[in-house]
Amino acid sequence: MPDNKVNPTHSKSTGLPRKRFYRARAHSNPLSDSHFPVPLTPAHVDYSLHYPQADSSKKIKFADIGCGFGGLLISLSTLFPETLMIGMELRDKVSEYVKERILSLRVANPGQYQNISVVRTNSMKYIPNHFEKAQLSKMFFLFPDPHFKEKNHRRRVISPFLLDEYAYVLEVGGIIYTITDVEELGEWMKSCLENHPLFEPLTEKELEVDPAVKLLSSATEEGQKVARNDGQTFQAVFRRIARSDQSVVQDVKHVRFVTSDSFGSIYDYSILQS
Repeated sequence: MPDNKVNPTHSKSTGLPRKRFYRARAHSNPLSDSHFPVPLTPAHVDYSLHYPQADSSKKIKFADIGCGFGGLLISLSTLFPETLMIGMELRDKVSEYVKERILSLRVANPGQYQNISVVRTNSMKYIPNHFEKAQLSKMFFLFPDPHFKEKNHRRRVISPFLLDEYAYVLEVGGIIYTITDVEELGEWMKSCLENHPLFEPLTEKELEVDPAVKLLSSATEEGQKVARNDGQTFQAVFRRIARSDQSVVQDVKHVRFVTSDSFGSIYDYSILQS
């Protein structure tokens, strides 16, 4: 645990880490090679490191992809105190900040924030390494990198190809939440989800009663900036649905994991038609 009395990177008054010591670029290139440990399979994820006080039979149910400084995780933790959730962040300084923030909150609030954690990873490459089929009930993609240039659209975290992977790790009825302040990206994400056979949009009534929806524009640093500037946001919230045996659709049926080196692993998976 961090010693707040001697640690210069933490606030003396709150005990929380100070962001100025953990600043990084707004986004990272998800296609570049990064060196960090990656579990060979979901069975190799050590839950005791992330949730030392949690029931060993529980599994992670929520994933915040590109969690930034952890604002959404912190808000979800008290809203769903019995649910294990994890933030996935590629930038090393930012993921370290979230880790220190969670540890400090646990010290300041005994018994709370034991259900959240963070891992430094590339979620565009290693989602199946962390989660089993149908393990997750919620996935969050808040203010992702828009990658404006058309040649860089393949780097977008919502794409037809990646939605196959998300459909694999989401349970039937699980929900994907997306939000951005870039209209073109908002239309892109909505279109990708609308055109995927394993997702359907939530109704307006469902959106109104979902407590997680209310956090999309207010819980994160990016969302708060947009609100301060009176900016507009664009949401797309979709549910994972079951395959239709009456139509030819694609579904992920198998994930094969192969260790590449001591820093991580490479995987491939087969998408089979029904």
